[in-house]
Amino acid sequence: MIEFWTNLHPLVQGVIKGLAVIAFIFPLAGACSLAERKVSAWIQGRPGPNRARIWGLGYIPVLGPFLQRLGVWHLLADGLKFLFKEDPVPGQVNKFYFFLAPAIALIPAFTTVVAVPFGAWLDGDAVKPLILADVDVGLLAVFAVSSLGVYSLVLAGWASNSKYPFLGGVRAAAQLVSYELAMTLSVLPVFLWINAPGLSGSLSLARVVEFQSQPGFWGGAWFIFTMPICAFIFLIALFAETNRQPFDMPESEADLVGGFHTEYGAFKWSIFFVAEYAHMIIGSGVFTLLFLGGWNPLPWLSLADFANLLGITGTPWLVGLVSIAIFLGKIIALLFVFMWVRWTLPRFRYDQVMKLGWQKLLPLAIFNLFAYLAGIALFFRG
Repeated sequence: MIEFWTNLHPLVQGVIKGLAVIAFIFPLAGACSLAERKVSAWIQGRPGPNRARIWGLGYIPVLGPFLQRLGVWHLLADGLKFLFKEDPVPGQVNKFYFFLAPAIALIPAFTTVVAVPFGAWLDGDAVKPLILADVDVGLLAVFAVSSLGVYSLVLAGWASNSKYPFLGGVRAAAQLVSYELAMTLSVLPVFLWINAPGLSGSLSLARVVEFQSQPGFWGGAWFIFTMPICAFIFLIALFAETNRQPFDMPESEADLVGGFHTEYGAFKWSIFFVAEYAHMIIGSGVFTLLFLGGWNPLPWLSLADFANLLGITGTPWLVGLVSIAIFLGKIIALLFVFMWVRWTLPRFRYDQVMKLGWQKLLPLAIFNLFAYLAGIALFFRG
């Protein structure tokens, strides 16, 4: 199977990888929209979506009522509604850029997937990551491309030729700048640690997981335990970067009607939220790789040791499936945290968001960086 794949033309490989990304992200983002409504209903003590039913399938004993209560058919109904409902375009908009903005929102979300490893397999005693493009600048590529997503919000706000969308676009740009600095500084201690003196320099996310898979107490400890402040800063900045409540300033309906997407409707409106959920998925994946051990099932228990316990070391494809399941399980847990926070905390005011980013989070990230600089220098000197 591996030989068949390697013998394919690189262009064919690229097309297959691209289609695989779209086939995975689109349904998962749609499932996130359903999960959001079910989680909010659970938190607020109400049933949530549970009434839609398809004729025929809905009457299958046990399975039909279960899928109806789960709300699966609401997801299908929403997709068809967005695809076929009337999509009026206001007369005052700049149509070219107005239509271009939703497409631009999807591109960074789908592009960053290629540099994020999503599992691993065993080649003898070596653990090989499952990744579309194994590059040494993995995290830098993710940060560089994902930050381009804000252009879609700014473009949507500007092209709408309306006050509230324009203010939403401006807020999106200001929020990105405010929290991207803290996010970048929060991951520097991790890469200072894994690029110790004598080792080749790398920004590979797979290498971060490798350093959380080593024997010994410090070797097998996940970075969320050894660098908790880094994880805390990164997680808060991730909420802000994905525009999730309480940081949803670009679309705050309390004061901006709908923010940057006020003039959008139907399928174009839904594209923005597919992109938002896609950014949440990728962000959760990066957080998992950096601080939660990646595809390792537990702290101090690596994937190789776990495969040995299960007796599957001789079947690489099965090890790969297990690693993907572990990785996806952690992502789903983090997505639940995103939704939990949204339906628990009230929205911040815009001045509070800016104050938190510049006066609290950024100084804390700088202090944390210098503290770990000193600690790592003393550790390796000793």
